[in-house]
Amino acid sequence: MKWMLAAALLAAAGAARGQAMPDMPGMDHSKMQAPQAADHPKADPSHDMAGMDMKDMPGMDMSRPMTGALGPYAMSREASGTAWQPDASADEGAHISRGPWMVMLHGVLNGVYDRQNGPRGDEKGFVSGMVMAMAQRPVGEAGTLQLRAMLSPDPVMGKSGYPLLLAAGETADGKTPLVDRQHPHDLFMELSASYAQRLDSQTSLFIYGGLPGEPAFGPPSFMHRLSVMDSPEAPISHHWLDSTHTSFGVVTVGATHGDWKLEASRYNGREPDQHRYDIETGALDSTAARLSWNPTAHLSLQTSWAQETSPEQLEPGVNQRKVSASAIYTVPFGDHGWWSSTAAWGRRSSEGVDLDAWVLESALKPNAAWTIFSRAERVQNDELIAALGGVGAGHHGPAFNVGKISVGAIRDWPISPHLSLGVGALYAVNFVPGALDAAYGDDPTGAMAFVRLKLH
Repeated sequence: MKWMLAAALLAAAGAARGQAMPDMPGMDHSKMQAPQAADHPKADPSHDMAGMDMKDMPGMDMSRPMTGALGPYAMSREASGTAWQPDASADEGAHISRGPWMVMLHGVLNGVYDRQNGPRGDEKGFVSGMVMAMAQRPVGEAGTLQLRAMLSPDPVMGKSGYPLLLAAGETADGKTPLVDRQHPHDLFMELSASYAQRLDSQTSLFIYGGLPGEPAFGPPSFMHRLSVMDSPEAPISHHWLDSTHTSFGVVTVGATHGDWKLEASRYNGREPDQHRYDIETGALDSTAARLSWNPTAHLSLQTSWAQETSPEQLEPGVNQRKVSASAIYTVPFGDHGWWSSTAAWGRRSSEGVDLDAWVLESALKPNAAWTIFSRAERVQNDELIAALGGVGAGHHGPAFNVGKISVGAIRDWPISPHLSLGVGALYAVNFVPGALDAAYGDDPTGAMAFVRLKLH
């Protein structure tokens, strides 16, 4: 029952009356409809941002309804890369219209103090987050062009990343893998463009390219999942589900038809190297494919597969195969809040070894001030106990089933119509088998306290 602790805490949270959305440039709130649980935004693409009526917004040409970048559906369906989320998802960005262009800006900057306990623990203060800009415009009678850029302050934290028990993944110095630490992301997390051509009211074809970009694998990356985006802590399942969100070279082609999307990518499978400020290049040597289905406005499902060529810098001759499946469920809560949950499974396979990861996340926003979030994970990890050598040396040992539950909350205060200041904290309990007690102690814990600036 330990695995259900996070969900139980969320279920006990009380509802509170939400606050009205702050004024946004070019928006007439007297003409906007409040979200309703029964609304189905995809019934009319001009209804966007979780049910708001956009037909009468000043400066917007609604003779051509606003749709998603990849097809004729609600814009709120789109998440990171080309991934989908439920149509009922809350819109986290500030929207501005300039001529034929619709611009969305979004950003989060976290100042975090992190303390991980036990023999392999550590503590550190660091800055993390992301700044994102998207611009979209119609092209001709049936085309849509979108440009997107996302940058991260993570390289400032240094090559050692930050302490995170049971995390393992790519190297950040080009010599040793990071174990019990989360690696910093690159400065450039996404620089991409997409073009979609509508064939009829339900169908479109699209192409997406990024340097870097996100191939068609897994659910939306964790910093874009509504169920856990308010947490500054990376999941220990990151390298099973969404580590490909920053790939230096991606081309994806696909088709959408109503509630369905089928897509395939060719991309550079090598994880980013230790140089976190540059733009890397490499052969598009890996393949991914994803099938997505949004059967209702509140549910988004996906299953995906990937074959990666030499993903790890320290093991250049080892290829990897991945599969994943996920479900995201999001519903309105109270007057202006929401409740979003994600369940996901991923498998990594290489050299005859299969390693699985399971994730359950949930976040509740009862009003504009508070967000409560939680995550439960179980991972089969073979990188926790190994001989750490130099470049080219293996860093895999016996696989262990380990787990983690984290619960946290953040309180936000508005400091301007589109900027808020938040103060939050989280507490995590890690679960290790008896064979790892000497290395980690008996169920070691971790905690983070953080302040956040959020552009919304």
